[in-house]
Amino acid sequence: MIFETHAHYDDEKFDADRIELLLQLKAQSIGRIINVGASFRGAKESVELAKEYDFIYAAVGIHPEDQADWHDESRRFIKTVSDKGQRKSSKVVAIGEIGLDYYWEKDPDMQKRQREIFREQLKIAKNAALPVIIHSRDAAEDTLSIMREAHEMGIEGVIHCYSYSPEIAREYVKMGYYIGIGGVLTFKNSKKLRATVEEIGMGSILLETDSPYMAPEPNRGKRNDSGNLIYVAEKIAEIKGITREEVEEITWENACRLFPEAV
Repeated sequence: MIFETHAHYDDEKFDADRIELLLQLKAQSIGRIINVGASFRGAKESVELAKEYDFIYAAVGIHPEDQADWHDESRRFIKTVSDKGQRKSSKVVAIGEIGLDYYWEKDPDMQKRQREIFREQLKIAKNAALPVIIHSRDAAEDTLSIMREAHEMGIEGVIHCYSYSPEIAREYVKMGYYIGIGGVLTFKNSKKLRATVEEIGMGSILLETDSPYMAPEPNRGKRNDSGNLIYVAEKIAEIKGITREEVEEITWENACRLFPEAV
């Protein structure tokens, strides 16, 4: 069984065949899916998907590129559905995806605002005793600094779609954070990510797709879905010198430790 720790099945790219695809994935040994909200709309739709499908759970948060979605209404919603008393019905198991993205945002004031929103959502995770799902792009130093603060607060989590150096990954692993590995690992130019997988132990790796984005070889450029995780697992197995089945088993156990309410 495979535990898909990061997908966006609320995305409009799945509107035409969402039901058929999700039922097909369950038949393909995708045992758990965390549908990750990246906007206010996405957070609400993630909760609805989780309520509809027994093998789907929700993460709720505001992505750094969606700063405009961080307001009183979204803040109240995220706090409400992540409250321990509400989680049996909402099936929220994490706060995310949250973090920093300086790839498009170059304005220092707006980058500062990203950090403020990031810290506010970390506090929600702390109060709810939930792990976090972290997005970080072109913001290695600031993300690591803030995640050191999160570590001091006792917040667990995963660095989603990891793209930095093996050395930085080692720092995250030392703090107990997981590293999310997806389709990029199969790309020919992914030397840095392969080196990261070589560097860290299997006990720190989670499988993810970021569907509908980042499809692995041999389906690169197509719409991604959780069925493609077998290619990611095969590549990890090749790097680690173990079987694909062992990768699936270990990463399942890792995900169950980080997201115990999805077990």
